[in-house]
Amino acid sequence: MSRIIIIGGHGKVALLLTPLLSGRGDDVTSVVRKQEHLEDVAMAGAAPVLADVETMDTDTLASLIAGHDAVVWSAGAAGDSTRTYAVDRDAAIRTMDAARAAGVSRYVMVSYSGARKDHGVPESDSFFRYAEAKAAADEHLRGSGLDYTILGPSALTLEPASGTIAVTGERGTVSRGNVAAVIAEALVQPTTIGKTVEFIDGDVPIAEALAAV
Repeated sequence: MSRIIIIGGHGKVALLLTPLLSGRGDDVTSVVRKQEHLEDVAMAGAAPVLADVETMDTDTLASLIAGHDAVVWSAGAAGDSTRTYAVDRDAAIRTMDAARAAGVSRYVMVSYSGARKDHGVPESDSFFRYAEAKAAADEHLRGSGLDYTILGPSALTLEPASGTIAVTGERGTVSRGNVAAVIAEALVQPTTIGKTVEFIDGDVPIAEALAAV
């Protein structure tokens, strides 16, 4: 059994991930920032914690993360461009620094396929801030000294989870259920440590695909 803390526990992917983890015996803490989300994450199988990581400093975050075995970042500004840098970049980076301070070395980041410094998104595009924020957060994680995995799913769908993917940087689609299953497998698959894994829906069983990265 592992103790896993999910930052952004009320997101669609996180709510699919939680029962996968709790169902296999993991102890899951889900961090949410709205009171009305507490019941949903509890019903999914997590211990809910009300906290706003956007406003918490590194020391406070370290206290929150301490005692866990792994951190999963699945939070985001949810399309609010005024908060993108504050959440997707700055808060994410603080949780990485906090994890290191708390002695929690395993960190799984949910990013997106194509996230990188040279992302090519023009500044005039509404996606630009998100692309910049994720590139900065991912780069910080790579240099953090943590046992990280960066997951880069392509465009997300609400299709049922197939349990099969293709590890590729090619553009396509992937179900949120498959993303949740990939996170769960990455947490127990040491071959993913220190790797960036971009993927879409495909034909290879998730465990097999991640074992081969």
